[in-house]
Amino acid sequence: MDYVLNIIPQMMDGCLVSFQVFIITIVLSIPLGILLSLGRVSGIKPLQALIGGYVWILRGSPLMLQIFFVYFVLPSVGIRLPDFESAIVAFVLNYAAYFCEIFRAGIQSLDKGQMEAARSLGMSYMQAMRTIILPQAFRRMLPALGNNAIAILKDSSLISAIGLAELAYAARTVAGASARYWEPYITISCVYWVMTLLLAWGIRRLEARLGRGDNGIG
Repeated sequence: MDYVLNIIPQMMDGCLVSFQVFIITIVLSIPLGILLSLGRVSGIKPLQALIGGYVWILRGSPLMLQIFFVYFVLPSVGIRLPDFESAIVAFVLNYAAYFCEIFRAGIQSLDKGQMEAARSLGMSYMQAMRTIILPQAFRRMLPALGNNAIAILKDSSLISAIGLAELAYAARTVAGASARYWEPYITISCVYWVMTLLLAWGIRRLEARLGRGDNGIG
C-alpha cells in the first residue's frame, strides 16, 4: 500500500495529461464534425465526395498510425509540431471523422419536411440547422456521442507511443524503474475505470434530462 501511495502523484500527473487530451479533442472535434456533416448532407457533389474520402481514410486507418504520421512524417515535409500538439492534431482529425458520421446520421434521421417548413418560414439553411434540426438530432445522437467520448478518454493512452507522459506512460515508467508491474498497472486500470464510469454517469444524466424535456416534464 505504501508503494501505491508513493506512485499516486506521478499517476495523477499522467492523468492530467490524459484529461487535457480528452477535453481539447472534444472541444475541437465536435464542431469540426458538425461542419463536415453539414457538407455531407449539403447536396454539393464535389464537397460530399471530398468529405466522404476524408471520413473513409480517417475511419479506415488506426489512430496509432495517424499519430505516427503527424509526429514522424509531417516533419519530413517541413511541418513540425511539438509533441503534445502532434497528438492533438491526430486525435481531432480522427474523431472529427467519427463525429461527422454521427451527426450526418442524426440529421438524416429527421423528417425532411422540418427543413422545408423552416425554409418556408424564411429561415436560411444554417438558421434552420442551428435552431431546429441539430437540437432534435442531438437527442438521438447522444448515446453515440457518449460512446465516442469514452473512446477518446481510453485512446489517450496511445500518445505514450510518442513519449508523452500521460497515464499509461507514467505507469510504464514507474514499473520500469521499480521492476514492480502489478501495482502500477492495477492502479491505472482503476483510474481509467473511475474516469469512464463518471463520464458514462454524466452522459446518462444528460440523456435523462433531455428525455424529460421531450416528455414535457421539468
